[in-house]
Amino acid sequence: MMLAAWSAQAVTGHAAHNQELLEHGKATIGWHAYLTSGDFWSATFENWESEFLQMGVYVLLTVWLRQKGSAESRPMDEAEDDTEPTPVERQPRAWRRGGVVRWLYANSLSIAFLLLFFFSFTGHLFGSWRKSIGDAAMHHVPAESLGSYALDPSFWFESFQNWQSEFLAVLSLVVLSIFLRQKDSPQSKPVDAPNDKTGS
Repeated sequence: MMLAAWSAQAVTGHAAHNQELLEHGKATIGWHAYLTSGDFWSATFENWESEFLQMGVYVLLTVWLRQKGSAESRPMDEAEDDTEPTPVERQPRAWRRGGVVRWLYANSLSIAFLLLFFFSFTGHLFGSWRKSIGDAAMHHVPAESLGSYALDPSFWFESFQNWQSEFLAVLSLVVLSIFLRQKDSPQSKPVDAPNDKTGS
């Protein structure tokens, strides 16, 4: 589904970009040129950045925060967590090693999401900057340096408009899972569970 949507983004983005070029009296560009353009990569990384931020923040916040009745929260009382300890022979090797390796393994999910966020944020910055250079040429104005563009409100507008929607999605999932159910979904409490039951 992701690849199908990404392919559709590339096709429609190419058409929209060429339409904009024609409106400015410029020659259209081919498929390969578009796929290596700042326009395509800016749009791609802009979305990936917000998704990885959402998941990284969500993973970290659920370590410390609780929401009574939410399927997305750990139980309010740790005694309610009746998970059996894993036998030593079945534990991951990284966990058994201890020390720094154990710490990295124990936090590897949030570390991975945050690294993916910083990678995507950097890709978004470079892609948007390259796009801004093309826009500047079309409008016959000087292009900004990368450092100057990193402080440009338009770049941060692109980021914040995505970030706020991702945080809204997390909030919706946490709150709606208190009252609503989806049979057989791991994101939902059992359908017969009371609203104040916390955790799935």
